[in-house]
Amino acid sequence: MSVPRKLRAALLLLLITASSADAATDATLFRLFLTDGGSVVSYGEFARVDDRVIFAMPVGRTDVQPRLHVVTLPSGRIDWKRTDRYAESARYQWYASSRGEDDFQQMSRSVALVLNEVAQATDRRRALDIAEGARQTLAAWPRSHFGYRHGDVREMLSLLDEAISNLRAAAGISRFDVALVADVRDVPAEPLLGMPSLREQLDQLVRIAGITDRSSERVALLHAAVALINEAGSAIPAAEARMLRRSAEEQIRQEAAVDAKYARFSRRVMASVTRAAARARVADVERALNRIPAEDARLGERRPETIQALRASVQARLEDAQRLRLLRDQWMVRRRLYQDYQSAAGGQLLQLVKLQPALEAIRSLTGPPPETLLTLRGRLEGGATLLERLGAGVPGELRAANDLLIGAWRFAENAVSARYRAATSGEVTTAREASSAAAGALLLLNRAQQEIRTLIEPPGGAAVVQQKRPSLTSLRPR
Repeated sequence: MSVPRKLRAALLLLLITASSADAATDATLFRLFLTDGGSVVSYGEFARVDDRVIFAMPVGRTDVQPRLHVVTLPSGRIDWKRTDRYAESARYQWYASSRGEDDFQQMSRSVALVLNEVAQATDRRRALDIAEGARQTLAAWPRSHFGYRHGDVREMLSLLDEAISNLRAAAGISRFDVALVADVRDVPAEPLLGMPSLREQLDQLVRIAGITDRSSERVALLHAAVALINEAGSAIPAAEARMLRRSAEEQIRQEAAVDAKYARFSRRVMASVTRAAARARVADVERALNRIPAEDARLGERRPETIQALRASVQARLEDAQRLRLLRDQWMVRRRLYQDYQSAAGGQLLQLVKLQPALEAIRSLTGPPPETLLTLRGRLEGGATLLERLGAGVPGELRAANDLLIGAWRFAENAVSARYRAATSGEVTTAREASSAAAGALLLLNRAQQEIRTLIEPPGGAAVVQQKRPSLTSLRPR
């Protein structure tokens, strides 16, 4: 197959070799232009995260390996139109001086090989597919390579379009598609600035410290400024260095004093609202929350991040107080039912509590005497049935405690009966069965008392309302 003239011209154009510049070894220095007219250096790429910009400032040491200080600023402080224009130019010039020409030549060779395959192909339709694929690759290249040599690529594309048109005609394809690819605009050639001097770095530190809205970063920047002054040597006149150092150290002291005031204020507020929340005093917590803006204004509104954290903490205590208030209101509604249960089940629980020394003796295989066992068996008779009848009318939240009492009572009955059988028969196995039952009774009794105590006491650990009968919570294991 003969190679079309325009296709040959495109192949020759792709094989043009241009001289390559030396590759740059240093990181790209970007500039962030501020809305107040100044600028700061970003060592390497900067990042925009939500409403903030994060970058690394070179601070001292050497130009080749500077010490870096990470800084964040509100994005509203940045002149983004000018900053983006400078960054685009910096990326282009760095790429052009380092990898651009090598990448272009590699791309050119790859496309040339494809076009050579097109020239050798005997199948016109396959040759057309290959040429169109090469065109797509070539059209996308400038946008992903900082617009490098996009003028040359544009000229190649025009030749390829004409060659592809000829291939379509030769293949008998009457359809004609116009391939539209967004053109890459020329990158403005901004004059790039090098590494700032020590004095320029110091000026940038002081400038950024004056506009950052985070006190911790402001103090860190001022400390970095003091360190830079100390290592600057003759780069900064001694008198000026002393003045700058005093100014930075005075600002650091002022920031520390402000931090101390806000810390005392935060501790005072949190101590107050914590006590109020523990007592379910919702109104007291709300008043403390509403007083925060006024106190912040009195302190000069110097720590927005501290106030934000304080408000969040107080809001959490407010929710705790509201939750506790609701639980206490619920307890007040249910208190009559709890009191009725206490009156009905108090005698049974008292019997089990008084039985504990005997159950301990059975558990440890040390007694009690047979006549005591007979007395205990008589006291226990019918108690479980009474608790079961109570269970039908107790509130749902007390049902678990009542079931535990029933279980403790049944275990106690089994322990006393088994111990008496062991005493009459002398069988150690039966005595061990009694010991296990006694251990179960003691365990369930303890759990039942904990359940009842949790329900009868008001939420928050306040004292239980005094009752005429002995409180169930006072009947604790001994």
